[in-house]
Amino acid sequence: MITFEETSVAVAEMQSRIQDLSAALPWLVYEEQGIIQGYAYASMWKSRCAYQFSAEVTVYLSHKATGNGLGTELYQALIERLRGLSFHSIIGGVALPNPASVALHEKLGFEKVAHFKEVGRKMNRWIDVGYWELILQQSEN
Repeated sequence: MITFEETSVAVAEMQSRIQDLSAALPWLVYEEQGIIQGYAYASMWKSRCAYQFSAEVTVYLSHKATGNGLGTELYQALIERLRGLSFHSIIGGVALPNPASVALHEKLGFEKVAHFKEVGRKMNRWIDVGYWELILQQSEN
């Protein structure tokens, strides 16, 4: 999986992360024959109350699970759950370059809204991060 982690995440730490986030927002896991192939989850975009209708979304797949539509399936399910929770906008961050992730976001209707240069560092190199946004509901002003 491609993340900004520099070392493997211990099982207890991952359980804690899931519990912290999934108490209020969806965390979806796809498992096949007892092996996790991918997961998608949402977290609040920012902590201030003005952002309560915006979420950041993430999908991760094992290398063996790419190219078969699983990312699309997980993301669509996550989007529908967030729509049901009355979220207005969702934002997905992508470490760049990553043509497959960009294609996934754009296939699902996300539009690129930001590109930050060299904001992440992993494996002794600087990494750009782009943000794609999907508006779920029309504005009521």
